[in-house]
Amino acid sequence: MSSWKKAAKATQKTHRERHQPKSREHLGLLEKKKDYVARAKDYHTKEQTLKLLRRRALNKNPDEFYFHMINSKIHHGVHKEKKKNDNYTMEQMQLMKTQDIRYIGYKRNIEAKKIDKLQSQLHMIDTANKIKNKHTFFVDNSAEVNNFDLAERLDTHPELISRRTNRPKLSKLKELNVPHLKKETLKIMQFERKKAYKQLQGRIEREKELTVVQQKLEVERALKDKKVAKPKLVSKGTKDTPPVYKWNFERKR
Repeated sequence: MSSWKKAAKATQKTHRERHQPKSREHLGLLEKKKDYVARAKDYHTKEQTLKLLRRRALNKNPDEFYFHMINSKIHHGVHKEKKKNDNYTMEQMQLMKTQDIRYIGYKRNIEAKKIDKLQSQLHMIDTANKIKNKHTFFVDNSAEVNNFDLAERLDTHPELISRRTNRPKLSKLKELNVPHLKKETLKIMQFERKKAYKQLQGRIEREKELTVVQQKLEVERALKDKKVAKPKLVSKGTKDTPPVYKWNFERKR
């Protein structure tokens, strides 16, 4: 009997849910059963959570004490944690600040080395290509002037004549397996060069930011030194510059 039921189901038409009628398209998509199931599960989950919280509130002992009562406060109707005082001595705090300064100095040195490496590869390449200069070629007679081929004389590809730097010869191009240089290849090379310049600019900006942070930490550490008289503020610090203080000169014995 069960095999007959399975065979009967195989011949049945597959049920498909209807789409939104055209007259009701302004109401949006028609909710399918899977959408209703997901919405119903979410609704019942929230309902059960509210019931559980309501039961806990009714069963709560008003005289019960827990540490979160004294470690938090309500500010504008929102629970916020109270700030805890760190149990560190002044020497420990200075040591931690020193470690921060050393780490920032370490990262700054890394950025400076990467900047030097990029600058050695890209230094003044675009500027050299923009400089207007003359290159004079000498020939023996007027026939050579009429048949003069600049690319052949420079032994390079015609597409590279406009470049004053990084203009490889045909023999070098053959070694690099670039027999036919196309405009698309030049565009890719130009894009890679712009990408390298953009990377260099980003690293220079990051090195400046690390320098400012390091200087601010050094000034903050110097201000915490109680053995020295309080300095005079010369200029306030900004996001790009550290604050400037002036200390009175004390002669060391």
